[in-house]
Amino acid sequence: MFKYKTLLSFCMMFSLLGCSEEEKAQKEIIRPIQWVKVRSSDFMQQRSISGVIQAAEKTELSFEVGGKVSKVNVTLGDVFKKGDILAELDRSSYNLNSRAANAQLKQADSALIETQNEFERQFNLFKKGWVSQSAYDNAKAALDAAKSAVDVATVQLDLTKKDLGDTSLTAPYDGTITSRYIEPSQQVSSGQICFEIEGNKGLEVAVMVPETILDNLDKETAYDVSFPAVPDLKVSAKITEISTQAEAANAFPVILSFQNTNKQLRAGMSAEVDLTFKGNGIITGYTGVTIKVPPTALLSGEDNNTYVFVYNPSEGIVNKRKVLPENIINNEALITQGLKPGEIIATAGVEYLHDTQKVRLMDTGPNTFN
Repeated sequence: MFKYKTLLSFCMMFSLLGCSEEEKAQKEIIRPIQWVKVRSSDFMQQRSISGVIQAAEKTELSFEVGGKVSKVNVTLGDVFKKGDILAELDRSSYNLNSRAANAQLKQADSALIETQNEFERQFNLFKKGWVSQSAYDNAKAALDAAKSAVDVATVQLDLTKKDLGDTSLTAPYDGTITSRYIEPSQQVSSGQICFEIEGNKGLEVAVMVPETILDNLDKETAYDVSFPAVPDLKVSAKITEISTQAEAANAFPVILSFQNTNKQLRAGMSAEVDLTFKGNGIITGYTGVTIKVPPTALLSGEDNNTYVFVYNPSEGIVNKRKVLPENIINNEALITQGLKPGEIIATAGVEYLHDTQKVRLMDTGPNTFN
């Protein structure tokens, strides 16, 4: 009898232990999940592209003639007005050339006068029949040659005057000296860069845009531009130039002009341009409304299919559902098929979930995703 009671007691204990283990197992399968409630969004894309600030109006200045620098009237950072003389060359040799050309012109004028008188005399004699046709023709040819000599001498004098004027390097517009490469007494040649200048027409940013998004750009859209050196500053800019010739890595040069100026900005500073545009899916070319989800919510399956786990609040389970992601941009997957706004999906650990699994929503984390 004692053995029977002892055996019964052990059975009851094992039964209780078995129930406890079973209840514990049932509790463990109700997995907590991180989640988001998705909503619709336009198929907008954004690409952040690095660029460099530059002056909207800039150029390199050089003398059109060579010579020794006699004066440099500006230095780095100086502000100037249109027509100001920035530097001058020694004018001695150019003055001599101008005087010599002037003397040649006077000599040609004197020769023309003599030739004109001789032609008139020969012409009168020819009309009276006192000289031959040959003598008249020779006089006329001499007159034409004398006129040509005057023309040549006049052009030569004009050229020497121009060279003389080009010994002064004048400012083509109002601006600022950004670089200076010459010093007094320095010998410079024609075309040698002497200054780099910037005008007062504001700043712009130059970027290299990939060929894949070039057609999506709009000159009427104002794009946001930020600056690593001035983190709190953001300026809008519009596209003013799009090159038709690709450069490195099939990227095209694009220029954007700032809509407003800021004293904190300087040419040469780096900039980040946020190019926002309406995109299209890379799989089907879809261009409508999408659902944005975190990439961590996606699960790869057979035949290259993609799935998410959608929470069913009435049953407390998740259902595995096939979706179509068209693209992943800015760490967001754009879903065009398989999801509706307002549905709740699991966003982490999806590889450990299965269809119709019981779950509970974690109270922490975001409750919407846009």
